[in-house]
This record gives sequence, structure tokens and C-alpha cells, in this order.
Amino acid sequence: MRRSTGARIFAVAAALLVPLLAPSGASAAADPLVSQGRTTTASSVEAAGLEPGKAVDGSTNTRWASAEGVDPQWIQVDLGSAHTVSRVRLTWEVAYARAYRVQISPDGSSWSDVYSTAAGDGATDDLTVSGSGRYVRVYGTERGTPWGYSLWELEVYGAPTGGGGGGTPVEANGQLHVCGLKLCNENGKQIQLRGMSSHGIQWYNQCLNNASLDALATDWKADVLRISMYIQEGGYETDPRLFTDRVHSLIEMATARGMYAIVDWHMLTPGDPHYNLSRARTFFTEIAQRHNGKQNVLYEIANEPNGDAVTWSVIRDYAHQLIPVIRQHDPDAPILVGTRAWSSLGVSAGADETEIVNNPVNAANIMYTFHFYAASHGSTYLNTLSRAADRLPIFVTEFGTQSASGDGANDFTRSQQYLDLLAQKKISWVNWNFSDDFRTGAVFTTGTCPSGPFAGTGRLKEAGVWVRDRIRTADDF
Repeated sequence: MRRSTGARIFAVAAALLVPLLAPSGASAAADPLVSQGRTTTASSVEAAGLEPGKAVDGSTNTRWASAEGVDPQWIQVDLGSAHTVSRVRLTWEVAYARAYRVQISPDGSSWSDVYSTAAGDGATDDLTVSGSGRYVRVYGTERGTPWGYSLWELEVYGAPTGGGGGGTPVEANGQLHVCGLKLCNENGKQIQLRGMSSHGIQWYNQCLNNASLDALATDWKADVLRISMYIQEGGYETDPRLFTDRVHSLIEMATARGMYAIVDWHMLTPGDPHYNLSRARTFFTEIAQRHNGKQNVLYEIANEPNGDAVTWSVIRDYAHQLIPVIRQHDPDAPILVGTRAWSSLGVSAGADETEIVNNPVNAANIMYTFHFYAASHGSTYLNTLSRAADRLPIFVTEFGTQSASGDGANDFTRSQQYLDLLAQKKISWVNWNFSDDFRTGAVFTTGTCPSGPFAGTGRLKEAGVWVRDRIRTADDF
């Protein structure tokens, strides 16, 4: 829009809105954001850089703007599937709507009004609504300024409608917690989650988009996405704001698809978690503050502690310092604690699970992580895992069918031995990794991202076909 910076002043008061339908069921505040990153279209675009997708990107520094001087105008978001919608939040730029309707549609053709106003005056409209559909549209009929219509953010909150098979993993299980040695759902039932880890989001964020995560949730039928944020190697320490926002966005995208989200603090080099303790405090404070109302978030606080000086006592002390930071804001989510020698329960350093059994972390609702790569980690590791699972709550937050480098030949025989044990003992697992990296451990062939296709097996490597088949088998929820 061709206006001076001085003209870009928000109106002070929120719009006076008349609800057409009263809210029902759970409160709007309880529902997650389901529109972020979704496909969005509009009646017009003023200029390059002001496309409708800018209104659902989670940033209040980017916006959609319509053509100027023309009524009516609209913007609509495709939620990807039918949802019950409880709340719509509109953050207007100075070019606001005097009169507009919020509408919901099952097919993008027939629309039902859920809110209407003829007295809008800009700023932020936080609307409680009640309706169901796949598409949500803001339909402006009278501009409040001589310009057009412009939104910094269009946020839709709701939940997927039940569609057979018990709904999404989060709908089926709700808030998870550790009960004894197992991961349990909100009803106390022992469960096993199965899913995929991203590669480092500083390198392969292009593999985590609407199409790929739709495929992960609906074609792969994954229960969980592990969001792998490296700290070094071009990761968080280079731009904390960028990477924190990237994690926020991916949590919202997993939430919108009914998957659990593991926030992986992917410390690796250096291997002492204390090196990044201050950064971890800052990061997890913000993540826990923003997402503490969600039921689907788990916190992995140290990916792979390693190094001769990094004993279990060092890791335990780190956990004792960081866990209270998270618990101050999120008292309910499970916290996953890394173990010695690349989360091998100490095996890669010649130890075993007894060092943890004899000196556990003094905190509730936690699990200990175990990582394995089948072509490198044979019977000693497998037997340690089996013993440990009878004495400690374990979550396998990373494994591969190849060598520990994530590359090389696949050992599907050993991999299946591990997965059989995990199924027997109800240990949740996440496979490395959901990207198109050149190594054999990346499930997609090089060049698949960002355009796909991601569903089916046409673009999968051998390991991708193998792990997809095992994620797709029916859950016991």
C-alpha cells in the first residue's frame, strides 16, 4: 500500500461484533491454532510480498493486502480437513474492514456466517465462534479506509472433527504422562507412540511443509513428530529468534494434524549439555510459556550427551537445573532426559543402565532416552535396552536402520529385533529422519523437498519404505 509510515497506526479499540451462533462445548481457549501454514487464497493481492499466505505464517511483520479501493474482498484458509472452529483472531493492519463476515464452508463453495459486524474499527478482533467446516473465510463488504483490506494475521482455532478410527493420536490419548515405567494416556492406558524425527531444521526445514506433514499424519499415520533443532552447526546459537519461531511454527503444524510434538534440544558438539545451559533456559522458558495449554508437547532436553568428562552425574545435574525451568510454566508434559555416551544408556562408554538406576533424576513425569543404529549397535545394546526397560521409563527418540553415521547399508533384521522388543515393552520410538538428505537414513530420495510428492512410496528410499510400513500398522490406543 502506498502510504507513509506515519499512517500505519492501529486503531485502539477492538471491533464491536455480533455473534450469530453461541459457542458450545469446550472453551475456545482450549483449542489449538489450526490455520498456521495452511493453504490460503484471496480475492486479490495488492503487490508482490503481500500474498494471502503471509497472514497465516505466524509473523506479525508480514501481511496480506488486497487491491485498493474495491469492495467486496475476501481471504480464506483451507484447514486441510473438517474442523470444529471455536475462535477466530484477526490482527488488522491500518487498512481494516468496517463491515465484514466470518464464514465457514465444508467445500469452499457454500458458506455459513458465524460472525458479522458493521462497526469494525481495526486493531485486533478476537472472536468466539461456533461452526464446522474445512474452509474459513473473512469476507469484507465495506472498507474502513480509502485503501483496501490488510491482515497481519488470520488465526483460526479449533479441532479436527471425529472421523472414525478414534480420531487423531492426540484426540485418542489426550495429555500423556509417565505411569510407573510406561508412557500412558489421559485414561491411564499404557501406549506406544511411533513416528519420525526431522533432520536439523537449519538444513532441511524445506522438508517440513503442509504437504509433507499432511502425508506424515494421514498417509504414514504417524503419532509423533520430533522437531530436531541443533544448537551448534549453524543452528540455534546463530539466530535464537529465527529458530525459536521455527519450532513454534512446527509445534503448531503438528498440533493442527493431531500429532504429538517432541521439542528436541539437539545438543551434540560440544557434548557437555552444561555448555548450552543458559541458552536452554531461555529457549525452553519461551516454548513452555507459549505451549503449556497444549496436550501434545514433550520436551527432550539433551539429545546426545557425549565425551569422557560427561558422566551420568554431569547429565543428572544438568537435568536438575533445567527441568524446574520447564515445570515453572508447564507442569504436565513429559520431559525426556538424554543419557550418557550419545544416549546409549552409557553402553558406548562401557557402562550400562545401572548408573541411572542407582542415581536417577529427582523429578516426576520424566523418561530416559535411548538411541540406536541397527548396523552399529548389536546384542549388547539390545540386551541393555531390554534390561533397562524393566527398571526405567525409556523413550527411543532416535534410531536408524543403518550405521551410527546415519548412512551405509541397512540392517533390517537387527532393526526388526529392536522394534519387536519395543512393541513388547510398549516403548515409544522415533526414526531418523524425515528429509531428502543424501544419506540412506533420510527417508526421501534427494530432490523430493520441498515439492514432493510425500505420500505413498514413489519417492522413498529403501529405509523409508520399511519404516513407513511399520508406522502405518494399527495403533493400540
